[in-house]
Amino acid sequence: MKALKLGIGLVSILLLNACISDDYIDDNIDPVLNIISSIDTLEINTDFVFEYKYFNNVGQSESTEVSWSSADPNIIDIDATGLATAFQLGSTHIYVETIADDLNLIDSIEVAVGEMTTFEEVIEIIEGAIVTTSSYKLEGDFVFEATETGVELSFKDNYSASTALPGLYIYLSNNNNSIANAYEIGKVETFEGEHKYEIPNLGFTDYAYIVYYCKPFNVKVGEGTF
Repeated sequence: MKALKLGIGLVSILLLNACISDDYIDDNIDPVLNIISSIDTLEINTDFVFEYKYFNNVGQSESTEVSWSSADPNIIDIDATGLATAFQLGSTHIYVETIADDLNLIDSIEVAVGEMTTFEEVIEIIEGAIVTTSSYKLEGDFVFEATETGVELSFKDNYSASTALPGLYIYLSNNNNSIANAYEIGKVETFEGEHKYEIPNLGFTDYAYIVYYCKPFNVKVGEGTF
């Protein structure tokens, strides 16, 4: 019985070491501020409310105090709430700014004033690749795209993951080093070839990373970037 317990203990240590390797992972990331309005042209003498997304230093989306400004208020003026008014034909840049963790974050978008309001074509499909961050095999190309009900994450036939990975789970996250505040897709059941996950009620821009975790040890073993 002692020998059996010792054997189980050694296996657990080997699996843990294989997952962790010798790397220390800092969960903190740089905060991000983005204008999410996709407007290209604003009709003259009309209003439009600009919106932003802010992700803090652990990748969590939250509201923050921002300031809005226009490079040329004579063309488009914008107030503190993001409400913009088009006054004359031309184009200018709209800026959003905040200070977070002693960092000055700024994003901008160029907007024209014309005879009618138009929007930029929104990209709703992204291709990328999964890479391992441990000694285990984990690789393959993926496609992430919007659907009528949410999003779909599909993997191509070159996908391959080691079946020796203990308790492998897949997540969508805004922090590639953490699954805090992440969306758990579920336990990995397919380790070779094409497969997909249909995920309802999620937005295409809600998350920025795919993250694979050894759930029993809470250790990241792979990632993909949107």
